Amino acid sequence: MLIVHNTLHRQHAGRHEMFRGRLVPCHESPDRLDHLLAELARRPVGEMVEPAAGHLDEALLAQVHSPRYLQFLAGAWDEWVALDPANAELDALPSVWPVRGFRADVLPTNFAARMGLFSFDAGTPLTAGSWAAARQGAACAIAAAQAVGSGRSRSAFALTRPPGHHAGPDFFGGYCFLNNAALAAQQLRQSGFERVAVLDVDYHHGNGTQTIFYGRGDVLTVSIHGDPMTEYPFYLGHADERGEGEGAGCNLNLPLPRGTGFADWRAALARGLDEVRRFGAQALVVALGVDTFEGDPISAFKLRSTDYLDIGRDLAAAGLPTVFTFEGGYAVAEVGINAVNVLEGFGA
Repeated sequence: MLIVHNTLHRQHAGRHEMFRGRLVPCHESPDRLDHLLAELARRPVGEMVEPAAGHLDEALLAQVHSPRYLQFLAGAWDEWVALDPANAELDALPSVWPVRGFRADVLPTNFAARMGLFSFDAGTPLTAGSWAAARQGAACAIAAAQAVGSGRSRSAFALTRPPGHHAGPDFFGGYCFLNNAALAAQQLRQSGFERVAVLDVDYHHGNGTQTIFYGRGDVLTVSIHGDPMTEYPFYLGHADERGEGEGAGCNLNLPLPRGTGFADWRAALARGLDEVRRFGAQALVVALGVDTFEGDPISAFKLRSTDYLDIGRDLAAAGLPTVFTFEGGYAVAEVGINAVNVLEGFGA
């Protein structure tokens, strides 16, 4: 397995997020990736590389995310500091949003208004290095997909943060700015795979990925996640969301209740993989979140570390060229063990 590592990930290090009514230290921290790197050093599963300098397909990025959203992210930190030099010591968090009946087509000049326009929660701090880290993460995802698409490697892992599956065409949230899984899928399409599937195994619904591909018939999106009636991000992820237009029937949500154990979770995975086969996918993107772990502080499934070996084996049994993107997992000490278990179970 080829592992494409984001060496700039530590540049994104949020101080605080709004969580359950108060500012708390960010759950999504650089330590997550550091623990994974330490576990990979202990249990190597493949060759580790970095994306080539300047390696980011801007045209492909604009196929997944809107130009005005990308322009905002690129200049957001400088705008934030220009408002007040003291802001350099603070994270930027959104505080106002356009809800139903408000206009989203007009781009305000006010920074706070634009930040709210392009976000959906107050838990995703924007820092001095967020854009650099997110861009390099996107480069990792694209490079991983190019390696698989060219036949250089049968499988590849975009080892990056911040994560990506909550980022939509023109919105950030859920700790995500650019959608790495969607970028990998788009790159696989451009590499010649006519049908690509994205299978999201993070505890939280991949709302951004669903939104990006909801009207397309060439990319199947499948997500196994906590029931949105009680679980973040709440407003997408229901079983009746099946796609629209050319994408009708090309989205499958498998919501599960709090407290779900591995037997029931694995049955949902089997159903998701059956849908991937039915769709006729020629390549697979796995949005790999390990916040399904029983000790995760912001999730509520009951998977154990040894279960992730079986997840890797089940994914490998699909027999498809596969790109993994690193998503959630906030029991920091176990993140590396659980993620590498998936990769080890999957094999080369």
